[in-house]
Amino acid sequence: MSASLLFIFVIIYFGILLGVAKIAGKNSNNMSFFIGNKNSNWMLVAFGMIGTSLSGVTFVSVPGAVGKDAFHYLQITLGYLIGYLTIAYVLLPIYYKLNLTSIYHYLEQRLGFNAYKTGASFFVLSRTLGATARLYLVVKILQVFILDSLSVPFWATTLVILIMILLYTYEGGVKTIVWTDTLQTSGMLMGLVICSIYILSNMHLSVTDALGAMQVKGIATVFNTDVNSKSFFLKQIIGGAFITLTMTGLDQEMMQKNISVKTLKDAQKNMVTIGFTMLFVISLFLFLGGLLNLYAAQNNITATGDDLFPSIALYHMPPYIAIIFILALISALFPSADGAITALTSSFCIDLLGMQRNTDWDEAKKKKIRQRVHLSFAFLFLIIVLVFKWIDNKSIIDLLLKIASYTYGPLLGLFAFGILTKRKLVDKWSFIPCFLAPILCLLLDYAQPFIFGNFRIGQELLIINGLITFIGLWVISRPNTEKN
Repeated sequence: MSASLLFIFVIIYFGILLGVAKIAGKNSNNMSFFIGNKNSNWMLVAFGMIGTSLSGVTFVSVPGAVGKDAFHYLQITLGYLIGYLTIAYVLLPIYYKLNLTSIYHYLEQRLGFNAYKTGASFFVLSRTLGATARLYLVVKILQVFILDSLSVPFWATTLVILIMILLYTYEGGVKTIVWTDTLQTSGMLMGLVICSIYILSNMHLSVTDALGAMQVKGIATVFNTDVNSKSFFLKQIIGGAFITLTMTGLDQEMMQKNISVKTLKDAQKNMVTIGFTMLFVISLFLFLGGLLNLYAAQNNITATGDDLFPSIALYHMPPYIAIIFILALISALFPSADGAITALTSSFCIDLLGMQRNTDWDEAKKKKIRQRVHLSFAFLFLIIVLVFKWIDNKSIIDLLLKIASYTYGPLLGLFAFGILTKRKLVDKWSFIPCFLAPILCLLLDYAQPFIFGNFRIGQELLIINGLITFIGLWVISRPNTEKN
């Protein structure tokens, strides 16, 4: 398949995306950018958030990991469902009751100003690292399979993609991406289904036959019963629940879209719908991963991991599949990157700069500052993606989960302390346990072989991180003697 032709289709796709954004972003203001004027349709938000939750990492890494880890990722997805239900019926009522623009205002109202700033800072760190890791994976694939042959340097590819994202999020923010994410999620799921159907047809297999062949090959096992393994099913399910609770429920990017919905009831419908839909969609991705392994074995294809899907789609399938794959991959990229830059801009302006508190700034000045912050985060994304290229991590999904374990733990501890206790925090010291907890978890992670022998900590490292933060906050707190 000609790299130039693929590139032309990418440009056409972006033109359509920009057109949708221009229509959706008309008459936008600062509140449109931050929370879509609290007027978003819950069904559009739910569908678009699937794309944001999955991203290019799911599109490539989840199918690519099946050869090594079978269907074990479904264990985490079962945990996701528990997490989404918890968000719907524990966190969302709090956010809507307080009428929040930034969810971290809850920390200020419950724990204090320093706890609020600390929580917002950890979100900025977490989402910046996570979003750039996702962006790096997709840029790397586009670079290796298309743009290297056109002599386009990696930095230029990254820069152009970020400029594309800026073009359709610069004015409208959340008001725009609710619609663009819907379009992009459709493209990603269409690519998933079409690629699966093609392989089944090419190999003359029914769905049942394919699952049987995967069982024989040993790559269709869902539950890992080895207690010592990182992917032991209880670890994965519990870890998945807490990953969703933190990376969705305590994450301004994900909640920014959710609290843009008109009512609490609709927002809860959104969360429940996402939970069950994610379980179904991840199952399809794992099934595709199994098909890719069967196809690779039949055709003597040696690619593995993150390289498996793009290698087969671009080099061993008809040209129309290559086009569909690239468009679906880009559809998976943009929802995670555009939402991240928008949410980081919102959190930085509202939480760290205190834009809503500053009565000296008129709307025009606020807009100007917000736009400068937006551009600054795009530049920061460029720098960090280049750093990831230098590191060149082989499994981005493992890297993402590791980052989440360290950076979302303090957020988990802060919110858990606020919701589960009535104690009054000594606010000026609140940052100390939040910064110490990840360091202690890092030491624990490296010392595992010496402490636990063959036993390995998996996704529960996030829970341990949150628990250490919670205990630290308890130590620097006192009973609340004030009457409510």
